[in-house]
Amino acid sequence: QVDLEESGGGLVQNGGSLRLSCAASGFTFSNFNMSWYRQAPGKERELVATITRTGDSTSYADSVKGRFTISRDNARNTVYLQMSSLKPEDTAVYYCNALSTVLFGPRTRTWDYWGLGTQVTVSS
Repeated sequence: QVDLEESGGGLVQNGGSLRLSCAASGFTFSNFNMSWYRQAPGKERELVATITRTGDSTSYADSVKGRFTISRDNARNTVYLQMSSLKPEDTAVYYCNALSTVLFGPRTRTWDYWGLGTQVTVSS
């Protein structure tokens, strides 16, 4: 059974820091690119950060560059999001995503898993 369990969310003051964790189980973690998304009330879900399977490459939304850092520990099947200099506009539910796409000859198969999310609230 596939499971992605986020933790580490909470209430923090403007300028504060939080570290989110996402513990994965039920699939081969090291085969998946991992991402963090977020969704604020009344807004669409947006991609925050992505890390490749081996952790050798990361990418970030412009709005979080220089403030957030994504990392992973394949031995612990866990991905992290270190968030610093938090702003009220970072308030959202943060979701962990696992994605793997494999080519089988002319066809592509995709595995796409989501966690239930963790609330991050930044007070002004």
